[in-house]
Amino acid sequence: MKVIFDTDPGIDDAMALLYLSKLPEIELLGITTVVGNASIEKTTRNALYLRQRFGISAPVVQGAGETLDGVKKQEPAIVHGDDGLGNIDIPEVDRSGLDRRVASQFIIDTIKANRGEVTIIAVGRMTNLALALRAEPGIAKQVKQVIIMGGAFGYKGRSGNVTPLAEANIHGDPVAADEMFAAEWPVVVVGLDVTHDIVLDTDYLAALSRDVGANGELLAKMSEHYAQFYNNIMGINGVVGHDLLAVTYALHPEWFETRRGPIVTITEGLATGQTAQMPETRKGGDPAWSSRPVQTICTEVDGPKVLEHFRATVAG
Repeated sequence: MKVIFDTDPGIDDAMALLYLSKLPEIELLGITTVVGNASIEKTTRNALYLRQRFGISAPVVQGAGETLDGVKKQEPAIVHGDDGLGNIDIPEVDRSGLDRRVASQFIIDTIKANRGEVTIIAVGRMTNLALALRAEPGIAKQVKQVIIMGGAFGYKGRSGNVTPLAEANIHGDPVAADEMFAAEWPVVVVGLDVTHDIVLDTDYLAALSRDVGANGELLAKMSEHYAQFYNNIMGINGVVGHDLLAVTYALHPEWFETRRGPIVTITEGLATGQTAQMPETRKGGDPAWSSRPVQTICTEVDGPKVLEHFRATVAG
């Protein structure tokens, strides 16, 4: 499976990237960065650091530092730390792995060079994807699939984490998200409805540190800051592995239950960033939904199986 990983590292992004690097079924073609968990300069630096640390050969490509909605958001340092990776000591990075293109152009070029083969796994704001679509709308029909971590549809009462209605990646650039959902490519949404079933508790993180070696220790160290946030805000004894679940779906969609139908993102007002789906079983309906392509959202996941697979993979 040929993959472009679009990311804003980010602690759970780092987990997902280590996961990708250990999967023999995955050919990682590039790591594209976007503003989100930190500034574009920091997320690109973090991607280069993780690329070097995890022994990845795929290039890093810097992407959008501003969002299409034109709204500047405060960096979520309370969640991911001032450096985006839990306030660890990040050394100077080797920048030889940085591709000179911008991320949207890299996405276009890579899709055209591998027609029908590329899976995009996007775990940050959808800005790079929307920019690529604006420049070359035809790429949508040349992509194998797009798997995103983002959104929330109200399953198990999970409707948002930035606001009561909006998840962070979608809220971060709702205009880009809406354009991405409207494109003629197959999108799978791995949102809060399922990601909150993937809790890496303190015992699990300790086992990673013990079994995975230096990179397990790194994830555990990063997660100290992350765990503080989850304990303070949600009372969770551990961290949520949001982004790694998008990687799991790429390999094991059978571990998920899904619902299909067109999706709209609310781009204005109090509900900005909310994702709404009209189930395909519903006939008729507002043309704002019914004129759009049918996409897939995840509604249930076998959490224990995912956590077992992640641990076994990164320790392998």
